[in-house]
Amino acid sequence: MTDTLHRNAMAATGSALSEPEKNVIIGGVLLSMLLAALDQTIVAPAMPTIGKALGHSDYLPWVVTGYLLTATAMAPLYGKISDIYGRRPTIFAAIIIFLVGSLISALAPNMLTLIVGRAVQGLGGGGLFALAQTVIGDLVPPKERARYAAWISGTWAVASIAGPLLGGTFAEHLHWSLIFWINIPLGLVAMAIINKPLRKLPTVARAHRIDGAGALLLVAATSLLLLALNWGGSRYPWLSAVIFGLLGASVVLWFAFALRLRRASEPLISLEVLANPIVRYGTLAMFLAQGANVGLSVYIPVYAQTFHGLSASSSGVVMLGLLLGTVCGATTSGRTIPRIVHYKRMALVGGALAFLCLAALAALAGRTSLVALEMLTFAAGFGSGMTFPVATISVQNAVDQAHLGVATGVLTFLRSLGGALGVAAFGAIALGNGLPLAGEGVEPLGTTAISAVPFTYIFIASAAAMAAALALFHLMPEKPLRGRDESAVAAAVEQ
Repeated sequence: MTDTLHRNAMAATGSALSEPEKNVIIGGVLLSMLLAALDQTIVAPAMPTIGKALGHSDYLPWVVTGYLLTATAMAPLYGKISDIYGRRPTIFAAIIIFLVGSLISALAPNMLTLIVGRAVQGLGGGGLFALAQTVIGDLVPPKERARYAAWISGTWAVASIAGPLLGGTFAEHLHWSLIFWINIPLGLVAMAIINKPLRKLPTVARAHRIDGAGALLLVAATSLLLLALNWGGSRYPWLSAVIFGLLGASVVLWFAFALRLRRASEPLISLEVLANPIVRYGTLAMFLAQGANVGLSVYIPVYAQTFHGLSASSSGVVMLGLLLGTVCGATTSGRTIPRIVHYKRMALVGGALAFLCLAALAALAGRTSLVALEMLTFAAGFGSGMTFPVATISVQNAVDQAHLGVATGVLTFLRSLGGALGVAAFGAIALGNGLPLAGEGVEPLGTTAISAVPFTYIFIASAAAMAAALALFHLMPEKPLRGRDESAVAAAVEQ
């Protein structure tokens, strides 16, 4: 009955909203998503200036970690809230919380206040990541939804490029607080854009409640895990009692969370969603692919500096190949999925291409040229970019409308966690082979074969993660996409 109500409501939405109104909503939620993505990249170049201005530079890593912890941990919770109370009030609440955090950060008189402001920003930012994709899922049927994945990938690419440029410019030529002040007008513009059309999105009244205990366990388990990943190898040795303690406590809390899911009358994440093999394999594949992609994006500039002797600014240009490849791959996949029946093949082809390019990088790490590096990273990004729309569309298509927010929240959560784990894992490889962590500054190691050995291991790790993601995509069932002639598609799938 509930699912029927949701289908009827979404059918009404399709007739109530015109195409221009849908595009306005999508543009508005992507703008809000851009705010959250920018604040993951814009701060890093300004951190030395912030440290000089506020003092207590030894706490600077918390300016990044505080945002990462809360943004990652809150994503699944926002999905559940939006399924119950509707998208409009939930996304407005996320934007307002994000802007409050921005205001606290901009006015921070000391380092502690800035860290608190960043944590508050993350509380809102985690919702913006998940809700942007959820709202698109409400507006567009699955067969057409893939083409918007290119917009999402483009948003991340803009944030990856514009964030460091804006952060460095504001800190060097103006004032570091502008990094946070700029969010206020952009956030208000996003709210003004989507306010009226979002009113036409239906809210199906349901007598449900949020599992507070489950939410608390999820946030605590995720926070401890991310702290261990951020501190391991940098602040504390990986084999130290602190890291073991954090990981052990996280495992205990994850076990308690799993028990809570089984015993709660209405768990935070529906067991029906978790039991779905498409959701299970699709989210895990995204987790691994994102880990490989983000970890690679962090250490490609380090490779260009240490092995090719480029400056820090010049090495950033090398990243354009990977970023543009990812966007192009997502665009190609998104435009192709509505036209084919066996859409999962896009992920299999893309994953295989990324794996082969990463394996080639590992084999050629000691003798690759800059041209070859750009070509291989572009192709690797293109391949991994092809997998992202498939994972998103498959997961959203696998659940009914009542669970769309939860499923998208889980996908966003694992995508963010995969990125954090990828950076931590590659950081452990770097430290274990005599390289500094990314961002600490590097010295050219020369052009001898042995100087490239650490990067060989990093590229092998990336290739292994992509190979595992490829295997999971292979295991993931393929369900006909809603929004097309499903009888014809089902017959074709059975062939």
